[in-house]
Amino acid sequence: MKKKILALFLTLILSGCFSTPPIKVDNICTLLDEEVSWYQAIRASEKKYSAPAAVQLAIIYQESRFASDAKPPRKKLFGVIPWFRQTSAYGFAQAVDDTWEWYKRDTSNHNAERDDFEDTADFTGWYIQQTNQRSGVKKSDAYNQYLAYHEGHGGFNKKSYQDKPWLIKIAKVVEKNAIRYKQQLDQCGSQLDRNNIWRFF
Repeated sequence: MKKKILALFLTLILSGCFSTPPIKVDNICTLLDEEVSWYQAIRASEKKYSAPAAVQLAIIYQESRFASDAKPPRKKLFGVIPWFRQTSAYGFAQAVDDTWEWYKRDTSNHNAERDDFEDTADFTGWYIQQTNQRSGVKKSDAYNQYLAYHEGHGGFNKKSYQDKPWLIKIAKVVEKNAIRYKQQLDQCGSQLDRNNIWRFF
């Protein structure tokens, strides 16, 4: 009996933020060539919202490592026992409940799911557009787009991130990844477009 309790306890402690394994991305072209529907979704979102694909992908990667059911880590009770999660963030984009509901109302995409990549891409493009309109951040500015994504428009406009050096460091990583993804997509975009056309036949 004690062994069973111990095994259950260890399982709870070792359970992380992901059920779906996170994906390590060295080259975004390789991933999008394998995940055809993801490429189609991110291009559709880019066209719809004029939100650069590279910026969207860098934000999604930072939030979930492309794990569909990613969740924030649990708080620890007494510093040991896994307890409640810090926020309601869930899915590819780690969108919280209130923001996701806002997105669904604003776009009339009432059946959108946070673990669906097509919906995630549309949400990310939409949010980038909202940040452009509400905070005046260029859609191609991955650094400030991510800060606004993390802090919300109210927090970003009040510069809440200035007291969070750890967040500024992460935003710089997102910016670097967006630059790298853009360079890679510039090289492989036409090939991915051709591959997607032929897959319909």
